[in-house]
Amino acid sequence: MGRKTTGIYLGENGSWQVDRWYATTRLRQRGFGSFEEAEGWLIKRLEQLRATELHGERPERRFSEAAAYYLLKHKDKASIVSEAYHLQSVMPTIGDLPINQVHDRTLAPHVQLRLAAGRKHKTINLELGIVRRILNLCAMSWRDENGNTWLEQAPHITMLPLVGHQREPTPISWHQQAILLRHLPPHLVRMALFTLNCGVRDDVVCSLKWEWEIRIPELGISVFEVPAGHVKGRRRSRVLVCNSVAQFIIESVRGQHPEYVFVYQRLKKDGSPGKGMPHPIETMNNTAWQRARSEAGLGDLHVHDLRHTTGMRLREAGVSEASCADILWHSSRSMTHHYSMAQVVELHAALEKIKEDSGRWNKSLATLRMEQEAARSAATPPKVPRQEKTP
Repeated sequence: MGRKTTGIYLGENGSWQVDRWYATTRLRQRGFGSFEEAEGWLIKRLEQLRATELHGERPERRFSEAAAYYLLKHKDKASIVSEAYHLQSVMPTIGDLPINQVHDRTLAPHVQLRLAAGRKHKTINLELGIVRRILNLCAMSWRDENGNTWLEQAPHITMLPLVGHQREPTPISWHQQAILLRHLPPHLVRMALFTLNCGVRDDVVCSLKWEWEIRIPELGISVFEVPAGHVKGRRRSRVLVCNSVAQFIIESVRGQHPEYVFVYQRLKKDGSPGKGMPHPIETMNNTAWQRARSEAGLGDLHVHDLRHTTGMRLREAGVSEASCADILWHSSRSMTHHYSMAQVVELHAALEKIKEDSGRWNKSLATLRMEQEAARSAATPPKVPRQEKTP
């Protein structure tokens, strides 16, 4: 009976377990090999809680707790789905560690596993980046009931080098664009064309809402004021200007969904809408996108390459650097906080220059290199296997 009253007991699987309340905190842990091991764990946790209560010391928090708190606190963030995916990949390595034990050395096994699995440095850096973000918040912003930050000091998380490991942007030509669109399903065709004519990021297109729309009757177009939470860097809201092609796409989907601009609904075999409400699309880089780029012979074309294509076409059309920065939401000291009507007119005129193929030669060095390698491969005659001479 004594052992049961302490909150330590023998489980059905033969291992010792702890299940005890201290004030409003439940202490629960399983899998101990002996009563003494379970008792030692319980005593340590009770001492920590008493020290927190009496002396205001920081309670021990595991990284999994901090990650869950981050996801809950930022659930409305545009990139929260991808951040949750990156966090999921690191959990097996650091999820059970106290936050003050998460650093380069404890993250090293995760990095090695991801490299061995063939993940690129940029992908691993995205995973390390969200870990660093959470630890910084633990040390700078999040506080307990005693006013202490969750973490005394955030560790330095070392990123992997990108030089020599980063994929080059691959803008596409008008011909490649036509081939790609032929292989995409209708909802991705609309989203891809919208991106090519506005230059916005994948997550902005997926999260675009009707409540952000501001109609401009004088130009016959709409602009969307995208809140800061959906803008990379989140410094302030930004304006998305539609040219005539983008506006045509907006009008074609108006009324499909009460909240989101771009949605997906499964179609029946006869092409009519299926049952259920259309639902928003989490990412353009889905199975349909990957299948289409493969069928179009475009290799590992990224959705972000459409944005690079917009930037290249703007430069080729002679659009000023300042207007390109405004359209692509690049940082600029000269950019005003609120767009004036004159700026909207200027940006609309710039985007109208790239709504169709004007015959400009728009091949990047990466595209030229890829075409040259393909031409060399085609020109090289296949090797004929040697035939053994018969005796």
